[in-house]
Amino acid sequence: MSLFMENLISNRLGGKMFGKDTTIYKFEKIKRAKRAAIQENPGVELIDMGVGEPDAMAHDEVVKVLQLEATKKENRFYSDNGIDEFKQSAASYMQKRFGVTLDPATQVNHCIGSKPALALLPIALINPGDVALMTVPGYPVSGTTTKYLGGEVYNLPLLHENNFLPVLDSIPADILKRAKFLYINYPNNPTGAVATKEFYEKVVKFAKENDIAVISDAAYIELSYGDEPLSFLSVEGAMEVGIEIHSLSKSYNMTGWRLGFVCGNEHLVKAFATVKDNNDSGQFIPIQKAGCYCLDNPKLIEHTKAKYARRLNMLAKVLRTHGFTVNEPKGTFYLYFGIPKATVSGRKFENAEQFCDFLIREKLISSVPWDDAGNFLRFSVTFDAPTVEAEERIAKIIDERLSTEKYIF
Repeated sequence: MSLFMENLISNRLGGKMFGKDTTIYKFEKIKRAKRAAIQENPGVELIDMGVGEPDAMAHDEVVKVLQLEATKKENRFYSDNGIDEFKQSAASYMQKRFGVTLDPATQVNHCIGSKPALALLPIALINPGDVALMTVPGYPVSGTTTKYLGGEVYNLPLLHENNFLPVLDSIPADILKRAKFLYINYPNNPTGAVATKEFYEKVVKFAKENDIAVISDAAYIELSYGDEPLSFLSVEGAMEVGIEIHSLSKSYNMTGWRLGFVCGNEHLVKAFATVKDNNDSGQFIPIQKAGCYCLDNPKLIEHTKAKYARRLNMLAKVLRTHGFTVNEPKGTFYLYFGIPKATVSGRKFENAEQFCDFLIREKLISSVPWDDAGNFLRFSVTFDAPTVEAEERIAKIIDERLSTEKYIF
């Protein structure tokens, strides 16, 4: 039976080699290292700084809306491309928060979380041989679908010296001729960088000059610290060239609820809706009703935002104490920082994966390594800590465990 199926699996998944690849990917390496560390250190707490999901539950009042709406018979149906009420709430939210005016009927469409939206959008844009411009390190979903469709991915590195913004002028002319879309993500996962108005203006100009669509992933936009959050669509001309994807997962503690929306250029929103309509039947209507409550009450975000800002400041101070160069991010709930070259005791690190493995096995601190554009680690401050005292306890443990070594940078 397995030989029968081997001949049927698509080449995009490896064909006959599907399931036989012995390459161990970094997240599997992390899982294995964590299991080994826990087994070798029974009774010692492993501090997991790699989890990229909120530690808290959705707000009580949001859950109550879901409960109430789930009892209504009329909410049992498929929602297809979303209920009008959610589209209207999304449009109103964009106007109030970012000054972006949208027609809810034609320029907004719900999605079952931002990940499916990013996976489906290339179907509306990519033909075989076309190119997707993707930033790295980053979220690769749109690039993966592009490859499935016979397209290619051209990576734009996010470097510290460029404030983690892609250098659009560096793209070769032959790539530009075949490029169909540019994927950007600000506030950025994993770097924590935010985009400036000047950068977005440059993106608009770049898109118009090269006939390239822009996909702006704004999943972390409400987790911005300092300046007010900036929507790509608020920049003049952006509506002509692109769309923006918003998510309720991070800011409203609703990762498992799977709800977001795509908005912006009417033609591309319609194309997305057409693709989506052939792939799913819409999110459960009561979840959309709960989403309306969230978008109508953005003050719900304030406590979560303050918590992450506090934790980021706390951990950045700890890391700096041990010689790490780290600045509090301007957005997201991630700390992104360069690794040391070695320890005084003689351990050497050629890349972030090696240092990540060292921290897990030797210090019982888990993180996520990134070696795409330099050697960096990502700490997430979404660890489970219900009180400020619990947060301080976690920071103290990390401080104590790091202090048993001296690091060479």
